[in-house]
Amino acid sequence: MTKQTILGRVTQLAKANINALLDQAEDPQKMLDQLIRDYTANISEAEQAVAATIGNLRLMEQDHREDVDAAKEWGDKALAASHKADELRAAGSVAEADKFDNLAKVALGRQLQSEKEAKTAEPTIASQTVVVDKLKSGLDQMKSKLTELKSKRDELVARAKSAQAQNQMMDSVKNINVLDPTSELSRFEDKVRREEAKAMGKQELAASSLDAQFEQLDSLGDSAEVEARLAALKTAS
Repeated sequence: MTKQTILGRVTQLAKANINALLDQAEDPQKMLDQLIRDYTANISEAEQAVAATIGNLRLMEQDHREDVDAAKEWGDKALAASHKADELRAAGSVAEADKFDNLAKVALGRQLQSEKEAKTAEPTIASQTVVVDKLKSGLDQMKSKLTELKSKRDELVARAKSAQAQNQMMDSVKNINVLDPTSELSRFEDKVRREEAKAMGKQELAASSLDAQFEQLDSLGDSAEVEARLAALKTAS
């Protein structure tokens, strides 16, 4: 995977419009779960690739520092050799002086080579530093999106459960509607009323029977009185 490909994928994922994706989903919760899995996998993959890119950049920076340090070191050696040559030449040792001047030239050549290598690496290091900064920023955005995804998933699940509970409650209330003549409560009420009516009927029947007995007693009393008066009439005559 090239660095540009990594950067492109990180940027694309970081810019993903979660709300738009949810609007197109038939089952938002399942889509969020899948997005979370995809994001987690992509973040893990991107982290490894970005880590490798950062590692390569750090190696280039280390090589650059070594070239810079080497250039300074060869410069110091050239200066020391040149001073030694000047001392020997002043003392009349021309051959030895030339020897140290040659060493100074060799050191200066090495210095020049190290400076060129350091300078050549600088544009690459600068461009890779920009790439690494963008990759880091993209990863941070991806992690932020992942947090947003998880939050939206949790919110959606909570809302779904709340809606389900409300629907169940409303269904329960509807099923026990006391105004509905077909409901269980209405049927039970009708049954109670019928039992009450039966009891009242029995009471009324019992009362009617008692009244009839008393009327019969009254009738018997009148008959006895008539017989007594008749007997009295016969005795008197």
